[in-house]
Amino acid sequence: MPAYMLAHLRKAGKPHPEVLEYLERIQSALDPFSGRFLVHGAEVDVREGEWPGDVVLVEFPSLRHARDFYGSDAYQAILPLRREHLEGDLIIVEGVEPGHDSAAMAAEIRRATAESPR
Repeated sequence: MPAYMLAHLRKAGKPHPEVLEYLERIQSALDPFSGRFLVHGAEVDVREGEWPGDVVLVEFPSLRHARDFYGSDAYQAILPLRREHLEGDLIIVEGVEPGHDSAAMAAEIRRATAESPR
């Protein structure tokens, strides 16, 4: 199952030179883990709530690939270049199986909550 690394990075004005170095080096750190950018610097169209900043979304073949990438020596070596100059949040999350059915998921939740005592 695919996994995703999602970052919400706050806008910081003119990019620091170290952030540019991070950008120059990130793909070579992703490549050994088959990571690929799905969203990177696109305009954010906020429909609900607030989203002050940018979105970065990277896809990996599995949760293990994503976690191994984040912990890799190559990524840890460049991480401070971004982290010291951009405020943000980052999560790793597993995707859903092909054919995921949210109605079936709701039915399972209804069944589980009906069976459990309050």
